[in-house]
Amino acid sequence: MASRSFWKGYLKLSLVTCPVSMTPATSDSEKVRFHTLNAKTGNRVVSQYVDAVSAKPVDKDDEVKGYQRGEDDYVMLEDDEIDAVALESTRTIDIESFVSRDSIEWIWYDTPHYLAPNDPVGEEAFAVIREAMATTGTVGISRLVMYRRERAVMLEPRGKGIVLWTLRYGDEVRDEADYFAGIGSGKSDAKLMTMVTKLIDARTTAWDPKMVDDPVQDKLLDIIAAKKKGKRIAKPKQSAEEPASNVINIMDALRKSIGAETGKTRSR
Repeated sequence: MASRSFWKGYLKLSLVTCPVSMTPATSDSEKVRFHTLNAKTGNRVVSQYVDAVSAKPVDKDDEVKGYQRGEDDYVMLEDDEIDAVALESTRTIDIESFVSRDSIEWIWYDTPHYLAPNDPVGEEAFAVIREAMATTGTVGISRLVMYRRERAVMLEPRGKGIVLWTLRYGDEVRDEADYFAGIGSGKSDAKLMTMVTKLIDARTTAWDPKMVDDPVQDKLLDIIAAKKKGKRIAKPKQSAEEPASNVINIMDALRKSIGAETGKTRSR
């Protein structure tokens, strides 16, 4: 069952405008969630902001944002001062530009949302914008206030609809050169490449959403169900030791791996 939209507004390209609704494309509502309890009373523990010096509780009305400029020295900002720098409109996705779909690397993608027309009258305008992007291999770039922050967003055609991705801020993506620069650039041994390719071929299969199931959550649900029935929970087994490094014997390790995969294939 489709969830309710959490945002309604307008999609705009120059003078073309249509009403749209947006819904998060992912959900964590099915996750197992825990509350912190007082083990002695069984009551929930609540969190509360306290003054770091006086240790006294701080009223909600007295809470303000602060930017640290030195030790114990802050510049305080009121909510209306912060809101003043945001977009004037929080209800219009005005497509400012288009870029090649392949020019934005996955690392910039943050959170996906489904964007759909919210009025039959506006479906034609929505469809022509979507199809034009699909035909030209482009995605739209806009800005929108979401989750109390102004964000750059990318609009990508997908089937009958559009996926709106919030994009990460520039200071959130680290430069890969800082981490990969020290890796050698020499070519891999041809024999090793051939053997690893065989190993990849043996393990290549079709994508299945079940590949990203959460076995830990399934086990937690089993434990919760057992405790509801008053059953005693067995202690978990000790984790296996880390595999020994086989860098020196990589050729032997690959031969054994290929042999094992071949055996699996025959047994199937």
